[in-house]
Amino acid sequence: MRKFILFIGIVSSAILSHAQYKSQVWVSDKGDGTYVNPVIHADYSDPDACVVGDDFFMTASSFNCTPGLPILHSTDLVNWEIINYAIKSVEPADYYASARHGKGVWAPSIRYHNGEFYIYWGDPDFGIFMVKTKDIYGEWEKPVLVKAGKGMIDPCPLWDEDGNVYLAHAWAGSRAGFNSIITVCEMNREGTAVISAPVMVFDGNDGTNHTIEGAKFYKRNGYYYIFAPAGGVVTGWQLVLRSKNVYGPYEPRIVMAQGKTDINGPHQGAWIDTPAGESWFLHFQDKGAYGRVVHLNPMTWKSDWPVIGIDEDGDGCGDPVTTYRKPVTKKETVVETPVESDEFNSRHLGLQWQWHANYHDFFGFTTDLGYIRLYGYQLSENFNNFWEVPNLLLQKFPAEEFTATTKLKVSAKADGQMSGLIVMGWDYAYLGVEKSGNKFLLKYVTCHDAEQGSPESVSVVGVLDSSNIFEAGLYPNYEREIYLEVRVDKGGICTFSYSTDGRRFHKVGSQFTARQGKWIGAKVGLFSVTPHRQERGWMDADWFRIGKNKK
Repeated sequence: MRKFILFIGIVSSAILSHAQYKSQVWVSDKGDGTYVNPVIHADYSDPDACVVGDDFFMTASSFNCTPGLPILHSTDLVNWEIINYAIKSVEPADYYASARHGKGVWAPSIRYHNGEFYIYWGDPDFGIFMVKTKDIYGEWEKPVLVKAGKGMIDPCPLWDEDGNVYLAHAWAGSRAGFNSIITVCEMNREGTAVISAPVMVFDGNDGTNHTIEGAKFYKRNGYYYIFAPAGGVVTGWQLVLRSKNVYGPYEPRIVMAQGKTDINGPHQGAWIDTPAGESWFLHFQDKGAYGRVVHLNPMTWKSDWPVIGIDEDGDGCGDPVTTYRKPVTKKETVVETPVESDEFNSRHLGLQWQWHANYHDFFGFTTDLGYIRLYGYQLSENFNNFWEVPNLLLQKFPAEEFTATTKLKVSAKADGQMSGLIVMGWDYAYLGVEKSGNKFLLKYVTCHDAEQGSPESVSVVGVLDSSNIFEAGLYPNYEREIYLEVRVDKGGICTFSYSTDGRRFHKVGSQFTARQGKWIGAKVGLFSVTPHRQERGWMDADWFRIGKNKK
């Protein structure tokens, strides 16, 4: 009843405030007409954006996680909300039914053309895909394979004034055997198929602009522009190529670099012209375990060249800003952030959550009953670690410092069923509740270099009685309610705790340092697994809350 009353209060408040969510742990808008970077302190890798009227829409890489291609909305480029996903699963669906870390949806581009939204992305193992819709808040059409093949990444379309349609993209050395080039090809008028061979328009194997990728294609004042990062994710810069001919030759210029700031590798993103006539640039910064967080920088034009950030020495290459005035807008804006906490009171999965593979019904179910259910994933006979588990329900780290707390009820049938709270990446740690006879073992588990098949390190940190036992099918169910918590401090330092009453928490194990996953930041969330070929129990999550760290 207490949760129901709280939920009614939350709903009423949300209706009055148009359902805006404001994070407790990271807000970019300073409330005085200025903002602080990053505008989103979460892993929205390779962001791209478009403008429609007074509204801005952004998408980002989602790799193997589903739903994929997150869609975010803003009216001022500073305050953002998650509104949708463009794809429910990654194609081909059967292949991505397994956890394919680092594969899938790479570096998308979003465009609005003739009343429709288009998103193009490259899957380095299968080719270039496109998905479109007339209603960005609604259902998107089935994805189209624009060009099949390996190694093609980071595509971006350009509809030219003469009706021709072009596609610029880069190449992944891990699949193609070469990289550091940008090619351009022609598409049909519908943008659904490539109709010409690729033409190399820029070679970054020049001793300077190595690892050029992430092409974004534009046209302005008779010039074709390709915005493309070079120099690598962590230490690179933003390059812009310019030509009067779509196939070049293109003249390169570095228009933003780290300079004397602490904002490393500032590049790969979206040029946006606002209705107020200003130019801005959204891009990412790689922050290790926190992923690739989103920055906003002012952009100006000098002699038909863009300059991103602040160019104090006048050399045409700007430094990224830490704080700056907000963009001029015609609409009144409100302070808003992507949603984090979840009371699980809806039959719709919260937009902050993603699975680690294409969703299958046996992962679990949302309900209108005040919780979400996760069924124990049946582990393989030769199980090594959680790198293979697809039904991890996870969300991005939302800030440098935060605490995630959840209330769970485990309902286990087989000994060895484990459910709990996890921080997932190349290294991972979790605090789990495992059935053992009529008791539950509280286990703190860590794993380093999970991708390499490394074994887990397991510590039993407590023994708990069952809260309830009842008959259900061939085997009885053993229940246990528990509260689990992880505190994340600067540097990704994680401390796990548990409570039996939701008030007094007990720390367990040693501190764990979070580590990014394959092309993604570390994530936090829920899991439930069951031994090979055992009857599956489940875990009901009552709520999951992100809050400030206590002093």
